Amino acid sequence: IDFIEHKQPREEYGRYGNPGEKVVERKLAALDGGEAAILYASGMAAIVGVVMAKLSAGDEVIFFDECYHRSREFCSKHMARFGVVTHQVKACDYDAMEAAITPRTRLLISESPTNPHLSVVDLERFASIGRRRGVDTLIDATLATPYNVRPIEYGVDYVLHSATKYLGGHNDLLAGVIVGAQEKLESIRKLRGIMGAINSPHNIYLLERGLKTFELRMRRQNENGQAVAEFLAGHPRVERVYYPGLPSHPYHEVARRTMRGFGGLITFLVKDADWRATAAMIDAVKIPRIGPSLGGVESLIEQPMVMSYFDYPPEERARFGIPDNMVRLSCGIENRE
Repeated sequence: IDFIEHKQPREEYGRYGNPGEKVVERKLAALDGGEAAILYASGMAAIVGVVMAKLSAGDEVIFFDECYHRSREFCSKHMARFGVVTHQVKACDYDAMEAAITPRTRLLISESPTNPHLSVVDLERFASIGRRRGVDTLIDATLATPYNVRPIEYGVDYVLHSATKYLGGHNDLLAGVIVGAQEKLESIRKLRGIMGAINSPHNIYLLERGLKTFELRMRRQNENGQAVAEFLAGHPRVERVYYPGLPSHPYHEVARRTMRGFGGLITFLVKDADWRATAAMIDAVKIPRIGPSLGGVESLIEQPMVMSYFDYPPEERARFGIPDNMVRLSCGIENRE
């Protein structure tokens, strides 16, 4: 009875949280400038938690179309089974996003920067659309991290991170977090307790350990990303480099205005290469390991067409902007030379 009447500061049961979790949630909320944070077992568990808590049958959600393919799949395929409608509009086309809003729209979602094209959202404009139309906004800022951008400062309602990446920083844990206002997060936290998408105390300890070096790692990875992107941009066998720190990037001005640094992730196209020649190049590199993650102290490299889109027909890959010669490189903290 003392516990139920809040006279005892403890958790009822491990599925609803643990003491270490509260500490790390406070730290993550502070990093993003939010009132509160909710930890999850993974980044996907976090976005699923928000979508499930906020959307009901007949509701609609709008995505910018450059996004993690599993986020898109969950909404367009699985939430559709429960009567939720998903719309996708071209990334950074704010007029198209606003035009797609109906009285049933409940959530606007984007990554910034996007994965793998690294398009950068004008967060002030994105948030203002939501405020004007009475629709909640969510930014997946995994690639930016709170070191490089804090969407809440621009009026965004929810910030999501796959903490597996830069926040953990060592390629040895899975975690996700959603940050926002305490009141808006209440229903999401309650649903997490029912769904059980929690993280283990040991993983939470590893995440807290990673946060101790977060600023130092991000400084180095920003430097490495910029230096390697500039090198690739001048290489004769590179067709194109996607990196917001380059003046050639279509969203460079937005990035320069809103971001402290541009991160360690670089996407580029190998000139005159089919998918097999691109794969051979990836196999030949000596330092990056082949892996689908990013943001850790070790550099990782992958071919999106093989790693994430191999089962998609060519026309669908083309629609999502995933050519066969695309490479995604996550720079770690090694010596960049």
